[in-house]
Order: sequence, then C-alpha cells, then structure tokens
Amino acid sequence: MLGKLNRLTVLKDSSPGLFLDGGELGEILLPGDAIPKGAAPGDVLEVFIYRDSEDRLVATTRKPLATVGDFAGLKVKEVHPRMGAFLDWGLRKDLLLPNAEQDRRVQVGETVVVCVFIDHQTERIIATTRLQGHLDHTPAPFKIGYEVSLLIASETPLGYNAIINNSRLGLLYRSELATPLAIGQRCQGFVRAIRSDGKIDLGLDPQGYQRVAPLADRILAAIHSNKGSLPYSDSSSPEEIRDAFQTSKKAFKQALGNLYRQRLVELHGAGIRLKSGKA
Repeated sequence: MLGKLNRLTVLKDSSPGLFLDGGELGEILLPGDAIPKGAAPGDVLEVFIYRDSEDRLVATTRKPLATVGDFAGLKVKEVHPRMGAFLDWGLRKDLLLPNAEQDRRVQVGETVVVCVFIDHQTERIIATTRLQGHLDHTPAPFKIGYEVSLLIASETPLGYNAIINNSRLGLLYRSELATPLAIGQRCQGFVRAIRSDGKIDLGLDPQGYQRVAPLADRILAAIHSNKGSLPYSDSSSPEEIRDAFQTSKKAFKQALGNLYRQRLVELHGAGIRLKSGKA
C-alpha cells in the first residue's frame, strides 16, 4: 500500500482534511488542498500513499511519475552534499536519491534512470541508480518479434541499454537507430534476438516485411514526388539516409532491395529512379 496507488474509503471530514481507511495502517490523512471537489465520507478515492517531511503517512490524489517497483527517468532538482539528490517525481515532496544509492554522483538538471523502492530500515520511499539488484534476471518469456515497452537507461559503446517492460535489460544497437535517443526516454520496441547468455537484442522497428514495406512505400512516394528520381542509393552515407528518411542505412538498404526485386526502381548514377514503364 505504501508507495502505491490505492482505492481507499473516506471515513470522516476534519479541519486538516479527510481521513481515509488505511486498513492495517490505520487512518491516513488526505490534506485539504488535495481533496477532490465534493468528496465526502463513504466515497472511495484513488490516492497515492507516502510519508511527509515528518514521516507521517499521508495521501495525495496526485499521481507520481513512478511508484514503488517502477523504473523511471526523473530529473534532478537539488543536490545535498550529505544526503544525496532530490528528484522531481510529480509530488510536492521530492524523492530522495541517497548518496549511497548513486552509482555515480548526479548533477542538478540531468535526467537519471532510477528504481523506486522502500528502504526497509527507514520505511521511506527512496530511489536508486544501482539498478541490477532490482532487475529480473530469470529467463526472458519473450519470442522474437515480440513488441515491448522500453525505457532508455544508459548509453554504451554499442548503443543503449533499455529496460524492457519495467523488468529486465536489453540492448539497442546504435547501427539500427535513425536518430540518437535520450536517457529516460520511453518508446516501443521489438525483441530481435535472445542470446545464449540470456541477453536480449532489441530494435525500434518490426523485423522483416512489417518494417520494410512501409519504408519502401515512403521511398517510392519520394521518388514520384521528385520527378522520378532521388540522389540516394545503397552507397549513400548513413547520415544522408537518416536526414532524408529518418531511418537507419540498414533499413534503407532492405527497403531498396525490396523495390529492386519488384522491379520498381533501378540504379541511375549515384541515385535511384523509377524503372522504365513504372512512372
């Protein structure tokens, strides 16, 4: 219940606010400035339970950017030399990222990917950038081509580590990406491979025909709108391809190959053009 969204019944009204039935936790205050208009005893409200600055359990109708057990990209609002960093998680009281839970010292203004959890020594909700102990390391239940939700966690020489479905880690290869990604960014992706060591390779586009066909259609439309030819081919640089089609060179070459096989386009100098009779 602590650190989660709950549906609680209003027990009574008072000058500080409404008191909610917290079950084993007892009565929990929903302060007056957070009370929905018209709320009264007997109503059931969806609230988030956390501890205030005096360690009292309180409720809020505001929804945080992450709850206990979630991974999220949160912005650093303040850094305290002894206590740690304070993160904006959508509530009035900022979320503490203790110094001991930082894998490196964070800076004001940056977005850091954290896991939100309860420190069982203090019973407070805190954050950590030490993610490994909070990730699922059991065999992945995914199949190749499975669509997943991704949170970009960190950059590596090969690309980006991404948290899959709020549970486990995978890798997006830089060579597969049309544009750089941002730490803390959320996006949809696809499982490309599950390696023998259990590591998961990811892509942002579906594999095979599902990915190639829409891109091939875009290339063909661009050729038509440019009087039947384009100054791009499989020898163009990745940067040129990215600027023109917002895709990787690998995906472009696959789509172009698809158009070649259908005899819709042909090479023309350093570019491509509609095959004779297809204009």
